Amino acid sequence: MNHPVPLAKDGAPGVDAEQAQQVRQALTALRGEVAKTVVGQDSVVTGLVIALLCRGHVLLEGVPGTAKTLLVKTLAHALDLDFKRVQFTPDLMPGDVTGSLIYDNRTAEFEFREGPVFTNLLLADEINRTPPKTQASLLEAMEERQVSVEGAARALPDPFVVCATQNPIEYEGTYPLPEAQLDRFLLKLTVPVPSRDEEIAMLERHAAGFDPRDLSRVQAVAGASDLAAGRAAVGAVRLDPKVAAYVVDLCRATRQSPSLQLGVSPRGATALLATSRAWAWLSGRDYVTPDDVKALARPTLRHRVQLRPEAELEGATADGVLDGILAHVPAPR
Repeated sequence: MNHPVPLAKDGAPGVDAEQAQQVRQALTALRGEVAKTVVGQDSVVTGLVIALLCRGHVLLEGVPGTAKTLLVKTLAHALDLDFKRVQFTPDLMPGDVTGSLIYDNRTAEFEFREGPVFTNLLLADEINRTPPKTQASLLEAMEERQVSVEGAARALPDPFVVCATQNPIEYEGTYPLPEAQLDRFLLKLTVPVPSRDEEIAMLERHAAGFDPRDLSRVQAVAGASDLAAGRAAVGAVRLDPKVAAYVVDLCRATRQSPSLQLGVSPRGATALLATSRAWAWLSGRDYVTPDDVKALARPTLRHRVQLRPEAELEGATADGVLDGILAHVPAPR
């Protein structure tokens, strides 16, 4: 269900209050559609919607079998977006992701054959299983939203979002993402194991004949134009200077923490601002509160900090350090 995006007086996309409410309701309904195939992951779906509103990318981390792939595939179906999946393996080459020039015998010329990156929602499955050279092939696409081959830049579709998955317990045969590439992800979302009741409900579905490959029951409740209208509405969310200063103070505190050897970069501060505004709008407000910042601090910043080895030996975690910083940095009233 797509809602037309009106234009403001200056020609830029704009939304009135009534349309903004309609788009918000459509995006909120996504959780219900995804729940038809995936049980108990509402918070992860909300995080993915925030990333789509901010045109950001997401790193999904969870143990095998928690429906990470199915979740992203269902979300794309409910948004009526083009979806492609790449299984990252040690022998995957950059051209297998971005595309490459192919010689055509009929025309005696080289023509560009698009790779799976030319889509709206790209699932980079087990991204830490492929070598750094192939991981880096996504950098230009994620940051510049284009692919350059032989000096020619080719624009990617809009919207374009990468959802990359990785398992937190496997280290053999993996290539951890470097800090520079981790910083390109807007959010790092942890996909939890379902609760006991949710797991029982999941088994009951399978016992009744549920087929996770059949998405015919999932309806498209929003689309690309809804996301465009949502982005315009999020861009109008007001930010008090005191809240902006609070975001900066939180990020600066990570750079001074004795438990961290790498703190949050200025890019991380702008990311926290963007996700906080999106969350405020989804919550029905046109202004950002300190609680919005606190709610998005962990998923926005946890992958942008690096623990000191001695802190890791003592059992510290990135989320734990961030919780301590949130508790000690005074929030504006």
